[in-house]
Amino acid sequence: MTAMLVFALASTAASVTVPRLIQHVIDGPIAHRDTSGLWLLGVVVALFGLAEAITVWLRRFIQAKVALSLEADIRSDLYAHMQRLHAGFHDRWQTGQLLARATSDLGSMRRFLAWGLIFGVTSILTYVVVVIQLITLHWQLGLVVAASAVPLFVVCRNFARDYIRASRQMQDQQGEVADLAEQAAQGIRVIKAFGRAPHVQRNFDAEAERLRVISTERMNVSARALSKFNLIPNATLAVILVGGAIAVADHSLTIGALVAFVTLELMLLWPIEALGWIIANGNEAMTAADRIQDVFDTEPNIVDRDGAEPMARETTRGHVRFEGVSFGYDGVDAPVLEGVNLEIRPGETVAIAGATGSGKTTLVSLVPRLYDVGAGRITIDGVDIRDITLDSLRAVVATAFEDPTLFSMSVRENLTLGRADATEEDVAEALRVAQAEFVHDLPYGLDTRVGEQGLSLSGGQRQRLALARAVLVRPAVLVLDDPLSALDVHTEELVERALRQVLTGTTALLVVHRPSTVALADRVALIADGRIAAFGTHSELLHGTPAYAEVLSAESEDVTT
Repeated sequence: MTAMLVFALASTAASVTVPRLIQHVIDGPIAHRDTSGLWLLGVVVALFGLAEAITVWLRRFIQAKVALSLEADIRSDLYAHMQRLHAGFHDRWQTGQLLARATSDLGSMRRFLAWGLIFGVTSILTYVVVVIQLITLHWQLGLVVAASAVPLFVVCRNFARDYIRASRQMQDQQGEVADLAEQAAQGIRVIKAFGRAPHVQRNFDAEAERLRVISTERMNVSARALSKFNLIPNATLAVILVGGAIAVADHSLTIGALVAFVTLELMLLWPIEALGWIIANGNEAMTAADRIQDVFDTEPNIVDRDGAEPMARETTRGHVRFEGVSFGYDGVDAPVLEGVNLEIRPGETVAIAGATGSGKTTLVSLVPRLYDVGAGRITIDGVDIRDITLDSLRAVVATAFEDPTLFSMSVRENLTLGRADATEEDVAEALRVAQAEFVHDLPYGLDTRVGEQGLSLSGGQRQRLALARAVLVRPAVLVLDDPLSALDVHTEELVERALRQVLTGTTALLVVHRPSTVALADRVALIADGRIAAFGTHSELLHGTPAYAEVLSAESEDVTT
């Protein structure tokens, strides 16, 4: 950036010097018919022109690398920051708004940093230097040019005020349109299945039309200001030409000085006309930076505590305790969990049962610290999980969710996401346990790309791959949020049989929505009203807790339906 500014200033200095040299050429060699002097000054003018061309080329050579590097660095920092933010942030923010900030907003910043900022500085400096030279040439006409800065300032102030408001509205609306497009792309199957394409199209068209109206208004603001930016310097030039002709006639100004004066004044036309674009670009960049800063200003809620230490997987027994745990989501008054006490012994599998909305998924999401407890604490081997570094905690605890997420990459890359050093044997074993050996029948086997969200696979196939990914980590604590819900009865039985072998020696929390899955558990915890209503073996709860039997009965009816 410094080099760009230096070269820009050097090219400006060279271009400002040329008109004064032309004055000396006209009033000297040309006026005195001195051919030798004309050649000498001509060579000097050519050298200054060459210097200007070289410095402009050097600036533009550096410009692309600087601008793109700045954009890439900020985008990388933004992405890294979003990865550090807690799950609650992503629950609140629309995906389209984040995409707009990482793409179009950063593009606006890049354009200003690469062009607008440099030209803004050089334009102001050029204006000041040229006006000073004009005053030295003819102070009355120079003051006329200097006085034109007053209406220019008024136009700039009003333009900046109106344009920044219009830019923020347009950029926010671009985020809304991007979010609608992203939702439609992800939910295309649902939209087609329900025949809602016309409805979705109307919603999108309405938002796109609003974006068009806002963008048109922004362009109108720009057009009105740019016309004034063109009018003021050209009107000033007309006054200068008339006044200059009178001054030459009165012999108070030489022909060479008039040519130099007009040439210098013409040099102000481009900076003044570009001033509108610079202000517009600067305002866009400012609102873009403000929107990006909204994300950077959000501090991660879930971070390593001071003094947090890593937990080695090899020495972790997997003794998990919930001690007076309470939790509530932001913006929701009633707590989801309240005063939960639960102990899972090393190597034990505990099923979490409860009615829909009772807090089962929330409970198991607290173990890998996707969310932090509001009160109480969770320990692994007696250590508060907040005193364990996040990286090591999530190496010790692996999770498979009911709604499996696969990325647009190969099957192998999806499987080894949590364990990059897994061998071929490890992958094959995880596939066997999850009954996901169908991957070998895909066009390129493990190297087949599954597409965005894994939509090229069936729901059951995606769920089995997500289960295999969790099993492959070989964690000390395995969290399974009903990972068999999308499987048919036969496949579920095969997976359960293989899982029994994997769960031996592994502490597991298993959210169950099916009565058949309870058979994997050593004990069952029943959640009701955010608390542990009952805890014991399946047989004990079935015979001693009517609410447990009702939950299993309801789940069984749902599955049958």
